[in-house]
Amino acid sequence: MTCEPNIALVPVSGDLSTQTAPALKRTIESLVGEGVRRIVINMAEVPYVDSTGMSVLFCAVRLLRERGGLLSLINVTPNVMRTLKIARFVDLVPVSAMEERREVPELDPSVQPLWYTTFPVDAAHLQDAREYIERQARSMPFSNDAVFDLILAAGEAMGNAADHTCGQGILATVRGYPDRMVIEVADCGEGFDPGAVDSDDCLPCDERGRGIRLMRLLVDSVSIEPRQMGSGMVVRLEKLVG
Repeated sequence: MTCEPNIALVPVSGDLSTQTAPALKRTIESLVGEGVRRIVINMAEVPYVDSTGMSVLFCAVRLLRERGGLLSLINVTPNVMRTLKIARFVDLVPVSAMEERREVPELDPSVQPLWYTTFPVDAAHLQDAREYIERQARSMPFSNDAVFDLILAAGEAMGNAADHTCGQGILATVRGYPDRMVIEVADCGEGFDPGAVDSDDCLPCDERGRGIRLMRLLVDSVSIEPRQMGSGMVVRLEKLVG
């Protein structure tokens, strides 16, 4: 299981049934009790879900919503997806099928943003930065769930920048386009090789590697490149509308 202060990726293996569902229920309740508000369940190795498993999933949705959080399922197999559709679970939370990934068309450089803003990020007041980005996101036609994920991803990017630069020299640029919102977080830290922390060789304890993987779960595109001038990196997040 991969866990950040507000986000957890929970893998499930085998049938989600009477025998195994209670363990997932305990895991989710423990995470929520620790303050996690965004739980992503990886269903890649779940071939079957029975009524007990569905009950646990519905209870998890309710538990997180009561605390302002969100549950989603990824890598759902075809058989399980049919079960979730019959139960109308897919109407409640984000559910993505195995290997399903939205294609992000390249942004035409000639297209001007509808609006944009750049502001310094104060590491001591990251909540203010998140709230500002949230206000901008809510001006776009995003669902509440999409805004939730976008703010978590932006918070992860800004938090990582603060951790790796002693909180100095962080800039956030936010742009709104007809089909997407783009957030860039630039720092002036020592820099790093994004390929190294985004590879299969990345250790589970590597903070940067975990952060990149979590951001990829939350938005449609994540790119990390060195700044064109000076030291540091730029993390670019894109979230498509619709």
